Amino acid sequence: MDCRGKSLLLGNKTQVMAILNVTPDSFSDGGKFNAVDAALNQARLIEAEGAAIVDIGGQSTRPGHVEVSEDEELSRVIPVIEVCSRNLQIPISIDSYRSNVASQALKAGAGLVNDQHGFQGDPAMPKVVAEWKCPVILMHCDKTLSPHEASVMDAMKRFFEKSLAIADQHGILRSNIILDPGIGFYKTQPQNLSIIAKISELKSLGFPLLLGASRKSVIGHVLGGEPNDRAEGTLVTSALAAYEKIDLIRVHDVKANLRAVRMAEAVLKASKA
Repeated sequence: MDCRGKSLLLGNKTQVMAILNVTPDSFSDGGKFNAVDAALNQARLIEAEGAAIVDIGGQSTRPGHVEVSEDEELSRVIPVIEVCSRNLQIPISIDSYRSNVASQALKAGAGLVNDQHGFQGDPAMPKVVAEWKCPVILMHCDKTLSPHEASVMDAMKRFFEKSLAIADQHGILRSNIILDPGIGFYKTQPQNLSIIAKISELKSLGFPLLLGASRKSVIGHVLGGEPNDRAEGTLVTSALAAYEKIDLIRVHDVKANLRAVRMAEAVLKASKA
């Protein structure tokens, strides 16, 4: 994928999208990187450790988060994107559900939009993506999803079909779309586990897939512990994603997860020898 002059290679092996939250209140790393210098240092480390892309967000989506104003979100992400775009070789994605934030981030040097509402939130978001002709991640985020849904995978496919229809209406190239099942967003623990176990079923839609389970409550419910104590569980989800040939994993700890992914891929290759 051409992320406005920087390449994201998908389809050969599982790649790592690194999380860089420039927020004071994200559930795991809030307050660590909300200064520009700290964010740039972390971005350089992320790149050195082998990330294929860095995902910058200025609005926490943790359970119980307080939504910040658009101006506040812009003040957090734009200076960081500007400096990172000048200093990194890997592409930058903007993690936001607001179309104006996405537009301003693309102007500042981002090359991909990570839309947490999958084109079903801000109606202007697909217009921004179409205008910039950039890749986009469409995440499943359905407030109406029933906790008693018999098949969360079927419900997810219906949601994505609607998102893809919106993309088609705006002339967005299907080759520029990545799908994310949205672990943790309005889903029960059994539904989250089912998605991780059955994520390869979404391959039938014909798009690259992203799994973002890093340090999330789906791990905490099984192993206990606070978000920063969920490394082992995250590594397992990353290895499983690699074994299923999922295109991208979105994680906090790049080096450890990339090593887990490459080991899983080596085992998979040996199993077919």
